[in-house]
Amino acid sequence: MFFQLIKKFYGQTSVIITSNKGPEEWGEILGDTAITTAILDRILHKSEVLALDGDSYRLKHRQTIFSPGEDQPIKPY
Repeated sequence: MFFQLIKKFYGQTSVIITSNKGPEEWGEILGDTAITTAILDRILHKSEVLALDGDSYRLKHRQTIFSPGEDQPIKPY
């Protein structure tokens, strides 16, 4: 289904995909290396890849985001 979605969007619209896994790990996740190669071929063609590093804001502030005190409202992202 993911392949069909990417195939439909290919060349027609912009797509932003975020992942905590590198493209080399997608075959294992999706379970089919042939389909994964086709998906990555379409995704990476004419694309900009941004690799972000550093501490995760979500993990760093996990306590205040997911379990605020009664007097602390949940902060939107």
